[in-house]
Amino acid sequence: MKSKICLAVGVFIALISSFLDPAVAFAIDNDECMECHSDDTLARNESEGMKEDLFLDYNKFKYSVHNVNGITCVDCHADIEELNWDNEVPHPTSLAMVNCDGCHEEEGEAYLNSVHKKAGGKGITIPCYACHGYHFVTHLEADSVFERENKFCLKCHNPDNFHEWLPQKDTHFAFVECAVCHAPESPRYISLRFFDLVSKQFLKAKDLLAALDADYDTFMDKLDQDKDGVISLPELEDMIFLLRQKDIRGTFHGELVMELVPTVHHINRGGANRECEQCHNPQSPFFEEVYITLNKDDGTGQRQKVERRVLESYYVNHFYAIGGTRVRYLDKIGLVLIAGGISVVIGHLLVRVATIPARRKRKEKKDEFSI
Repeated sequence: MKSKICLAVGVFIALISSFLDPAVAFAIDNDECMECHSDDTLARNESEGMKEDLFLDYNKFKYSVHNVNGITCVDCHADIEELNWDNEVPHPTSLAMVNCDGCHEEEGEAYLNSVHKKAGGKGITIPCYACHGYHFVTHLEADSVFERENKFCLKCHNPDNFHEWLPQKDTHFAFVECAVCHAPESPRYISLRFFDLVSKQFLKAKDLLAALDADYDTFMDKLDQDKDGVISLPELEDMIFLLRQKDIRGTFHGELVMELVPTVHHINRGGANRECEQCHNPQSPFFEEVYITLNKDDGTGQRQKVERRVLESYYVNHFYAIGGTRVRYLDKIGLVLIAGGISVVIGHLLVRVATIPARRKRKEKKDEFSI
């Protein structure tokens, strides 16, 4: 009887094992990979005396989007099916190029017909990791234009060499992300971040929230008094007042950035938008989506919608698109100056007209005295 039970259990285990995916049954854990790749001296010799560094800094990798989302080493290096510790190198020494398209299908499709992919026809290989890096890919939502450009475009491109036609090009480079013009079919928005005028740096979201006695979940409840899901100009002014009560004085800096959607990879020569009127007109669609960005430590950003009229206020600094946005206070000051200038001219003329009789008499007396 006992032998029959053992036989039945054995058959059951065999049947279950036959249905299991070997990759699942014998999954390779990241810790196993790090047994070797945590060695900062690990490298292999390449041709012409070059060495390829095989060290992986796990303290950086653990904050990457892939590790945070539970992606393992062998999910990307899929040709490693098992580790044989009897060998000096426990896996094949020649591995296939990582296929990012396997997960990022839409991004891969957009990139397929891009100028960067087409460069392969000229003998230049630009794989995904040439821009995104290998193991330390992080979220970009919270990055400024400067940070986004330094991580990507400026690795290869010197914008000063190709934008002589662009007026105020340094201002554009500082506040407008490259892809806004070079991927014109992709959505974009204005990102507002609070700049502390005392410390001369951007205030971290957690410090901003602490000053408002709020957190990421209660931020809108604190400011959105009419509960319409949008921060109006008066509500923004209330926020500035609350911050001043905590001795925090500053302004909002605006930047025109891209939604991180697959089509940002579809960049082609000759496809850039050169129509200045797309931005520089009062009805520009580029300014319809305005958000306050609350940065998080993991690189993500929580966005809260703001009404467009905020861009015309005194509290948004370093963002003024001629013909596209207007600062109402400057308009009022300009009107006062114009009105003052006209008043001086009219007043001067009225005084001249009113004093004509007196000036005539003075002239007649002067003529009599001369005789």
